Amino acid sequence: MTEPDMSEDVPTDFAAVAYREENQWDVDLLPVALTHDLRGLLHALRQQPSISGAIGMVAIGDDFFVLIRSYGHDSVALFLSDVTASLDWQMARDVLDHLDIDLPDDEELDQVLPAGDLSILADLGVDEMELGALAGDLDLYPDEVLASISERLGFPQAFQRALDSLG
Repeated sequence: MTEPDMSEDVPTDFAAVAYREENQWDVDLLPVALTHDLRGLLHALRQQPSISGAIGMVAIGDDFFVLIRSYGHDSVALFLSDVTASLDWQMARDVLDHLDIDLPDDEELDQVLPAGDLSILADLGVDEMELGALAGDLDLYPDEVLASISERLGFPQAFQRALDSLG
């Protein structure tokens, strides 16, 4: 498989949900307003019926991404690619608050520090080391990291179709 073509026309903020139905992945875009509303995003993900849980994929600007894995109404796992984004973005602050993690202090501001569940996708083929490496790759934009994750999970075409519908 080849890497999905991420065109320069893709808006920088988007939220998508990936879920499996009858052994096939599907990806739908969520309203862009949910890129700024963690509670609403969690609610939307919980509405998706899926055996392996719904996966929320959020890209915010050129700065960071969030992964959310919802297993029904009671269980949720979150991953934030960079805690320093919490200084500029409410979504990142909300994720840290949900994870009960303090805002970064001055010594942490000069490095990329992921937070949350690094094993969020391990059962699907993206282990902790790989997710950490993707989050720390400063040469990749958030949408490119999410495209790479979609490739590893087996739904690059569905992910690209969803992004193509943005604009």
